[in-house]
Amino acid sequence: MTERIFALDIGTRSVTGMLLEKHHHSYTVLDYCMKEHQVRSMLDGQIHHVVEVAAVMKDVKETLEQTHGPLKKVCVAAAGRALKTVRSTAALELNEQMIKDEDAIRHLELSAVHQAQLTLASSGKMDQSDNRHFYCVGYSVLQYYLDDEPIGSLIDQRGQVGSVDIIATFLPRIVVESLFAALERADLEMEDLTLEPIAAINVLIPTSMRRLNVALVDIGAGTSDIALTGHGTISAYGMVPMAGDEITEAISDAYLLDFPIAEATKRTIVNEGKAVVKDILGFETTITEEMLNQDIHSSIEKLASKIAEEIIHLNGQAPKAVMLVGGGSLTPSITQTLATKLQLPENRVAVRGLDAIQNIQMNVDLPTGPNFVTPIGIAISGKTNPVHYVSVYVNGEVIRMFEMKQLTVGDCLVQAGIDVQKYYGKPGMAKVITLNGSQMTLPGTYGEKPQIQLNGKDATVNDVIKSGDQIAIDAGLAGMPASATIDELIEEAPVYHVYFQDQKYTIKPTYTVNQTIQPGSYIINDKDDITLTYPRTIGAFLAHYASDTVLHKEPIVVYANHKQVMLETSGTQIWLNEKRATVDDRLHANDRIVIKEAKKPIVQDVLNKLGHSSHEVIKVTFNDEAVELQQPKIELTRDGQSIDVQTELLSQDHIKITDLQCDAFIFQDVFRYVNIDLTHKQGRFTLIKNDEPASFTDVIMNGDQLSIQWDAD
Repeated sequence: MTERIFALDIGTRSVTGMLLEKHHHSYTVLDYCMKEHQVRSMLDGQIHHVVEVAAVMKDVKETLEQTHGPLKKVCVAAAGRALKTVRSTAALELNEQMIKDEDAIRHLELSAVHQAQLTLASSGKMDQSDNRHFYCVGYSVLQYYLDDEPIGSLIDQRGQVGSVDIIATFLPRIVVESLFAALERADLEMEDLTLEPIAAINVLIPTSMRRLNVALVDIGAGTSDIALTGHGTISAYGMVPMAGDEITEAISDAYLLDFPIAEATKRTIVNEGKAVVKDILGFETTITEEMLNQDIHSSIEKLASKIAEEIIHLNGQAPKAVMLVGGGSLTPSITQTLATKLQLPENRVAVRGLDAIQNIQMNVDLPTGPNFVTPIGIAISGKTNPVHYVSVYVNGEVIRMFEMKQLTVGDCLVQAGIDVQKYYGKPGMAKVITLNGSQMTLPGTYGEKPQIQLNGKDATVNDVIKSGDQIAIDAGLAGMPASATIDELIEEAPVYHVYFQDQKYTIKPTYTVNQTIQPGSYIINDKDDITLTYPRTIGAFLAHYASDTVLHKEPIVVYANHKQVMLETSGTQIWLNEKRATVDDRLHANDRIVIKEAKKPIVQDVLNKLGHSSHEVIKVTFNDEAVELQQPKIELTRDGQSIDVQTELLSQDHIKITDLQCDAFIFQDVFRYVNIDLTHKQGRFTLIKNDEPASFTDVIMNGDQLSIQWDAD
């Protein structure tokens, strides 16, 4: 079974007609015809003069009809550059209420899409009350936010405000309507509609390859259209308002040629490697491809830079590869220059022609270069990936939809100009209270989501629709007034923990409402003044949580050589985070309080108070090991009885401190502090002090280096 397909590629400079025949899964090109516009009736892919464009279309059609008979239906494409992308935001007041289902999230997203539609309409100075000048063909979520902080999902999150950033894609209605008008004047009926970038991608990059991040650039006369694939889909579209005409103008300026002659010269050099031209002054010049590259290098660099910048902007980084189609892709050295700009190997940027299209045969002498990839793609995509209109009814009003993807109830609501957020039930009445001097609001419950029906049955915004479906949307029920007890409120109020004698205590507040202490079960009323108080000192904590703790503070007095000495307290001591503290010290979260039985004062405490030391001490090294030598420098007695520094004291004790005459330390004193294994030692030895021979009776000082050396046999 065969089927004949007629397609038109309506470009900025020309209209190309393609006649194909489909055989199951393969195609045969039967014929083609290309006619240039006589006036500038197209601008950046948009029809500006319907009558002029229709005349060229009709000329192409009639030329093909002379050989192949009547042509009534045609496949066409809307320019990918006509797609508009808008970034938008929508917010939802949560007031600490959690979102429990995906429907609420989708309603928030659709509200952002609705706002994007309004933004797009207003940017074109259109009536914002009628936002149907654009068809939404898809949107993507960029980021969710909770109280202005990025978050992965809003489900079961608690905060004040949830919001979402989206980027939505729209196709202006005027693009489609102008196509219809031109086709009608050319006595043609639109059979199928596609998008130009989709057309080229469908024949060059099959679905199985779209997991690869690849850029397709269609360099035409006035614009360079860009489409990107990745993750199994067409991920982005873009356009650079610069293409082959920029190169033609550079040739015209460089060689003083009229624009049409410069265009013909460019094509001749591309096809034959050189061209002989006569400039406006009558001088004849032979231009080679090498000369052309050198003379218009800056223009080629500029075009490549603009394309590379737009690819990076759309993709976030350089893609894995770039395919070039369109007549402008034959610009000398454009592939190498673009590869350099994208920091890709030269073999990752290539011009693709008809030989890259699978399952296609030629019954006509069609140039195999990149010029005819898009026209053939329009013919094939028009049959394999067409775009259709569907009509549905939203609250009784007919809505026409542009079916570029599987349409849902949510898409219909957006196209109908319905902001789903406005159909949510109003939140319940809030209560305003004062908590510790600051005003706060207790929200009522969140209003219920809108009630949506599809053909009389309950539905969600995600349900798929078909032409003729009936959709109804009604506002959800209002929420309940705020109601909470102090315990329910204070569940989220700050508490802190301290540790007393290694046991954890949770410090909770005491509640005072309108100057009256109330229990946690008290139901809060509007305008209540609630105060929360905490024990903030060690004393307050002990009084509330450890009231049986007894603290003593009894200073004691002793006498040393008849001089009064005041010693530390006896009884119990307070330690906070391993430091001595008092009952007035403030508490902080995770502080550790310990009550210790204080040690009884000893003689050493008295010596510390008076700045006395009990021993004369020097430090030396012996055989490279540190040794500390000491001898008493005082004698201690109490009531005539000898005592030492560890002797415990009682209040009013009298102790006597007598200074002793200390002898100098000598070498042999060291042997009282060190162990020397003499089991295997025989023969003579030498005592060394500070690298000099010494004797047992030599005086030693702090820091001396001592050793004993045995003579070898």
